[in-house]
Amino acid sequence: MSEIHLTQDSRPLGKSGLTASPIAWGMWRFGHAGVTAGRALIEAAMAAGVTLYDTADIYGFDGTGGFGDAEALLGRIFAEAPGLRARMILATKGGIMPPLPYDSSPTYLHRALEASLTRLGVEQVDLYQIHRPDVLAHPQEVARTLEDMVASGKVRAIGVSNYTIAQTSALAALVTIPLASVQPEFSPLELAPITDGLLDLAMGRDVAVLAWSPLGGGRIGDPQDARSRAVAAALDRVAEAAGVSRAAAAYGWIMAHPARPIPIVGTQNISRIAEIADAFKPRWTRQSWYDVLVASRGERLP
Repeated sequence: MSEIHLTQDSRPLGKSGLTASPIAWGMWRFGHAGVTAGRALIEAAMAAGVTLYDTADIYGFDGTGGFGDAEALLGRIFAEAPGLRARMILATKGGIMPPLPYDSSPTYLHRALEASLTRLGVEQVDLYQIHRPDVLAHPQEVARTLEDMVASGKVRAIGVSNYTIAQTSALAALVTIPLASVQPEFSPLELAPITDGLLDLAMGRDVAVLAWSPLGGGRIGDPQDARSRAVAAALDRVAEAAGVSRAAAAYGWIMAHPARPIPIVGTQNISRIAEIADAFKPRWTRQSWYDVLVASRGERLP
């Protein structure tokens, strides 16, 4: 039976001209680490081959405070070790403004970008994404704002996160710079990007897919219901044959899709970060890949 080969080769971020590692590291829970511990986490990810680092202005927010904490910590780490910035594709996001909750107006997004650059202590980010869609912002208005960001030299590539198919298509039709990325939730337990057509849209438009919560919000590591346990068992069969963790198998399952999604690993544990390279070890066949999909669906494919 033919195998699906996974490689650690860098891959393009859409048509942006940027290339990145096939696995990213995310900073959703990064804001509370100190400079020393935070730098150690980043260096562990780099040692595991990660070049794409995903943060956002809201990372660190706890409902009342902490907005910007993850970016600010990364900025302090850059100040201590400036060489790290040159070794990464730096991605951040804006557009969530507690307690609104969303604002993609030109005034707000430009202000949000400037604030992110200040916290990070950099003059440019490689990828800037709208974090969540603001339904009160016309896509033409958002398109012009993103184009202005690139024209200013402060942003190299643009993308969207948590957009619907229709929202993504509308923006893509109006922006003159190709969208480099979409960032949906995608895991063996969250199949919407497969079933709603987002991965097909990404392949058709040559857009990179950044998959957040690739372990199903922890449910893959600690399954508590019949569906999660069935998915874990299907992943375990592949993981055990390769001598890797279930998490590594889950990352590999995501990457095996022809859209070549990039899972964003969120662990803040150095030993688990070191396991990132294990994701390329399992030998996936169509049968074993579909076994995971069927387990997640809870019924056979038609």
